Amino acid sequence: MTYEEIVATAKKEMAKCDTSDYRGHLAVEIDIVGEGEGAFYIEFKDDVIDVQPYEYYDNDCKLIASAETLNKLIAGKLDAVAAYLTGKLKVDGSVDKALEFQKLTGAKKAAKKKAKSKAKA
Repeated sequence: MTYEEIVATAKKEMAKCDTSDYRGHLAVEIDIVGEGEGAFYIEFKDDVIDVQPYEYYDNDCKLIASAETLNKLIAGKLDAVAAYLTGKLKVDGSVDKALEFQKLTGAKKAAKKKAKSKAKA
């Protein structure tokens, strides 16, 4: 997977997140190691999500992992704590902010469940 494909996938997955209740600011730099190596950032500002192919020097935390691990994290298919404990994910900066990031990326699951519940009603 190329760097450009990884960033495009991140943009697509982040667009699925339901952050309508989020009021705050969180900037996470993502550093990809190995195949597709590079850096990009994901910024949550109130209910807006921005994904850009640049380093974010004033970040709240930095997540460092392979493209495969990062894609699973962003897609909500891998728990960040489990990835961290097994060495698949490194966190530079605030671990609390990394957990907040996991919570926000998990918001898409909640949005899907809400949509399915409404469809059944």
